[in-house]
Order: sequence, then C-alpha cells, then structure tokens
Amino acid sequence: MTQGLLLEIGVEELPASFVAAALEALPVLLTESLRELRLGHGAVRALGTPRRLALLVEQVMERQPDLDEEVLGPPARVAFDAQGAPTKAAESFALKTGVALESLQRVVTPKGEYVAARRQVLGRAALELLPGALEQLCGKISFRKSMRWGAGETAFGRPVRWIVALLGAAPLRFCFAGVESGVLSSGHRFLGEPSFPVGGADTYVEQLRAQHVLVDGAERRRVMQQRLLEAAAQLGGQLIEDEFLVEENLSLVEEPQVLVGGFSRGFLELPERVILDVAKGHQRYFGVRGPDGELLPNYLAVVNTARCPENIRRGNDRVMRARLSDAKFFWDEDRKLKLASRRPKLDGITFHQRLGSVGDKVRRMEAALPALASALGLTQPTLQSATAGAALAKCDLVSLMVGELPELQGEMGRAYALLEGYPVAVADVIHEHYQPRSAEDRVAPSAAGALVALADRLDTLVGCFAVGIAPTGSADPLALRRAALGVLRILLAHQWDVAVTALLRISYGSLAQVALDLELEPLVSKLGAFFTERLRGLLEQGVERLGEAPSAATGLPKDVVEACLAAGADRVVDALRRAETLAGLDATTRARAGEVFKRAANIAKEAPEGARVPPESLGLEVHPSEQALFEGTARLERRLAAAATDYPAAFAAVEEFAPLLSSFFNDVFVMDDNVTLRNNRLRLMRDVQRACARLAAFNALAR
Repeated sequence: MTQGLLLEIGVEELPASFVAAALEALPVLLTESLRELRLGHGAVRALGTPRRLALLVEQVMERQPDLDEEVLGPPARVAFDAQGAPTKAAESFALKTGVALESLQRVVTPKGEYVAARRQVLGRAALELLPGALEQLCGKISFRKSMRWGAGETAFGRPVRWIVALLGAAPLRFCFAGVESGVLSSGHRFLGEPSFPVGGADTYVEQLRAQHVLVDGAERRRVMQQRLLEAAAQLGGQLIEDEFLVEENLSLVEEPQVLVGGFSRGFLELPERVILDVAKGHQRYFGVRGPDGELLPNYLAVVNTARCPENIRRGNDRVMRARLSDAKFFWDEDRKLKLASRRPKLDGITFHQRLGSVGDKVRRMEAALPALASALGLTQPTLQSATAGAALAKCDLVSLMVGELPELQGEMGRAYALLEGYPVAVADVIHEHYQPRSAEDRVAPSAAGALVALADRLDTLVGCFAVGIAPTGSADPLALRRAALGVLRILLAHQWDVAVTALLRISYGSLAQVALDLELEPLVSKLGAFFTERLRGLLEQGVERLGEAPSAATGLPKDVVEACLAAGADRVVDALRRAETLAGLDATTRARAGEVFKRAANIAKEAPEGARVPPESLGLEVHPSEQALFEGTARLERRLAAAATDYPAAFAAVEEFAPLLSSFFNDVFVMDDNVTLRNNRLRLMRDVQRACARLAAFNALAR
C-alpha cells in the first residue's frame, strides 16, 4: 500500500532568491532521505511561495520491505587472530551490522576468505520513520543567509510559523524550530483564512487555491502573465516582456494581482530605458508600449492583494513620481555638461591600484585600437568611429544618472552623445562596447562597437594577468572569466579569424607605462591557456551567430571539441569551423576513425627520423593493405594541401582514408622483426599523424 506525503513549512516572507534555491534543493534532500529509509515512492514535487515551502510525494510505501541480506565484512585473516579469536575488526563489523559476534560466518569469495553477516530486519511503518526524517530534512535546508529568532537556536531563512506533515490523512508529529507539526496551514495573508486543516497531499494544491494561494509556481506564472497581458490590452497597449521581472514577482506574491498605475506625460521626455529602469530597479513594475511603439505613461504592478486597490495605486503613483522626478533632475543636470568635458574626471576613478585610473585605461584602449583594427582587417571608417567612441566610452560613469542607476552605463552615454550631435555610429560604440554584459546578452552588433569591446576586455585581461591577478577556484572578483568569454564570443560572432595571442601582444604593448610582473611571452602562454579553457566550454555550450540570441546556440559534442582544440585553439574561428565540420560527420564514423587514428598516434611515437619509402622498394613481400595505405597517404597529403581551409573537403578526405588505415591494422603487423620494414611502417604512421594533425587530434574521438 502507498500514500501521498505532504510537508509544508510555513514561514515569514522569504526573499525571492531564497525560495528558488530551497525549491531546487528540497527534492534532492527528500529523495536521499527516503532512499536511506528504504521507502519506495513516486514523483516528488517542490512547491512554494514567499510564505511556504512544500513537498508533495506520490505513492510513498506505508512500510519498509523486510531486509534479509548478506553483508560482506573484513578478510577473515583480519577478523580473527591466529588462535581463531575475533579481533577488534570483527567486533566493529558485528556492531555495525547489528549481528551477534558468534553469528559471523566465513565465506569464500574470488578475492579470498572473508567474514560475512546475515542481517535480517523487519520493515517498520513509514509513520514511525518519517517524523524523524522530516525533522532532519528541515534542518538541512540551506539559505544564503539564515537567522535565529526568539530564544531558540535553530537557524532558518526566516522564522518558522507552522508545519504541516501528513502521510495520507495521518499526521506526522515532530518538532522543528520550536514549532510542532500538525495539520493546520494558513491561507493568503490578506485574502485567506488564518488557519485551516489540510486533508492531505492529494487535496493540498486545490485547498490552497481556494485560500487564494497559488502554491504551484508554474500556475502562478501563468496567472500572472495572463493578468499582465489583459491589463496591458485594457490600456490599448502591449506588455513589455521582462523575464527578470517575471521571476522576481513570482516569488514576491502568493496570488498575483495586477494594478495599473500612471505618471505624468511630461516624464516621457526621459529616455525610454531610464523610465523602464526606474520602474524595474526600484519598484519591480512592468512597462507598456502603445500601438505606435512609444512608451505609455503607465506601469503594471504585481501586488499580493486585491483589497483597497485605489489606496495601493495612489501609493505606487506617489513613489513612481518621486523616482522619475529624481531621474528628470539628473537628466537635466547631466545635459548641462558635454560628454567630452567629463573625461578628465575619469582620472579620479581608480581602475586598479597598479593599473591606474579609468582614464589611464581609456588611453590604453585608444592606443591599441589601430593595431587591433589592422589585425582584424577592419576599414578606416570603422576605426575612426571606434576611436571617437572609445574617447567617450566611459564618460557617462561620472554622470549623475549613472551614479544613481549604474546599470545605465553606456546607455546614457549613447543618449547624451546623440543629443550633442555625434554620429549614430559613434554613439552606438559607447553603448555596445559593454556587450556582452552576461551570458544572456548579445555581442556588440557593429564592427566599431565590437572593436572597442575587444580593446576594453583585452586591456583588463592582459593588465590583470601581467600584475599577478588571475581567477582562483571560484573567486573571480574582477570577472576575468566573463571578460575572456566576451572576447571569444565577439571574435566568433563577427567571424574574425585572428590568433588570440596576436591580440594579446598588441594589448601588452599599450602597458608600456605600467610596472608589470610578467614579461610578454610568459603572459601570452598563461593567458592563451586561460582562453583555451574558456573556448572549450563555449564550444560545448554553443556559439551564437551575429544578431542571434545566445539561447539559440547549439553546442558541439565534447569529444569533437577536445579533438579540434588539441590541433590548435589560438585561431578560435578556425577551431570553430573545424569542430562544426567534424561534428557534421556521422557519430559512428567518427568513433571508428578515432579508434584507428588513436592506434596510429600511439605507434607513431616510435618512428625514427627519415622519410618513408615505397614498401615494394624494400625487396620484401608487400601486403596489398600496406601498399594501399602507402598510396592512400600520399593522396591524403595532396588532398589536404589542396583543401587548405576548405574543411568539408579536408574532413571528407580523412573520412575516406580511415578505412584504409583500419584494413592495414587488421592485415599487417607494424612491429615486424625486420628492422627496415618496421621502421618504414612506423614512418608511415608518423606521416599519417602529421597529415591530419592540423585538422584535429582524431585519437581523442576514441575516448
């Protein structure tokens, strides 16, 4: 027989991030606990809101199965001394298994004679076992920050106020954080009953829904998004989608209600991004766009109650008006100064103690731009836009608006530049050079913006590594991993086929005025390896094309990435092209080729110096497979030389060659007793290995 299991921990409001982390951990903790109790079960669901964390488990066994097993212990020679008396090892084993010492048996195994114990345990009822297990589980829930309250010593994310624990309809009694478990839950803080009995796991979700609590996050999300869309439609507009706001609001309410608020049309003079960020950053409000695509003077607030909506709206409008008034003041004041006139203030902002100010960083970026543009093959107009944009790129950091809303850096610089009459291409550089800001952000779309983005990140990476700053373990305070990934994503998205080490050398040259710990070549070697590790993960995860969302990228097989990077990772675009072509081959073909090339690579290590010669010239009987491989190797070398970077043609040649190599190994013994014959075959293996080495380490495909 089985029953549904319910655990609900009622708390004071948890922060949104606490709810998400707890719901991710709870199923793992409970599954492990039930496994240790030997209680079979069905699906496990974790549900939650700011006021409760819940677990629903289907088909939990009402009783453990009886246990009858033979447990193997230490070797008999360890368990008994020379006189046959049990040793400490035997006593410990007997105590651990709960078997009497005299009941231990000797058994013969393939490894020798061991001591064994037959353990027989009658299964216990789940009602006896689960209370203690659930109490322990409550204490294992980890939060980023926990707190203690009252006179108790128990730490939890927020104070625990009630606990419901049921197996079927039967209560599971235990005490955690001074709270006794029972059957009473609490409804919505404003719209539900303060206390009501829960019937069991089967009725839990429906009962809470009746209490205005949508405990299922997926349902809560659907309801919230539907109500947001309806509210936007009532305004004659369209909701501005924002996944961050959806996730934030999802864990701030138990039943989402949507209120429409508004602000003066005069505030629409502000840049759209400023208004949306004020609404988002401070209030977690959604914006609405009108039929003409312009922002409406309204916002949508997700609130936790349907009571007194007018009072809530008035309060929200008042706060929104105050926030936007501040933004309007910053906007008006910032426009009194030209962007370029702010540049001297950058010398007062420290970038790093040893690398100087932000002003110093900008000057290094400007110095590196011509050489970087030349290495990337960019046009003179692109370089001119990049140079003009780089000079202004950091100036908005000392503006009042960015001081209040740091997330608008680059965005405000672009807005101010356009107001001052700078060309769009230059203004775009100011905004784009921060892209990509995160794994979800797209790379800079324009060549000029991407060039300055590269110069910025390369200066950070080369400068930090040169003065001894590098990520260690999980610590990366200057986000150097993210900077390296940004460089790689920019190169790959724009298809700039240039060696990363060449770019590192250019950036190193702009650090002439800085006292460095690492000389050029050691730094290039260390940073090159750092980039290769980032590239490995990026290719496996997937690389987006220019203008494509990162989420649309498709990753490559791990063994394919490993094989291609082993053949060269400095030119990242070239590595991507090789990996994509190799991944396009049939997986079975790749694996078979990997096996034979692995054998060839291992044998090639023994090859002596000298050139291979035609097998028939040695005056010995030649197997047809050896002759075919010799001729096939010559054809392969010619085809690969002709293919150059035409990788589909190059890999097709390798694919056709692989069966010849396989037949050779099946028919011919390479390590022949005849030294002359053996050495010629080893040289043949060496040449096969060398011919393919620039494409991929095919032997890695066999792993």
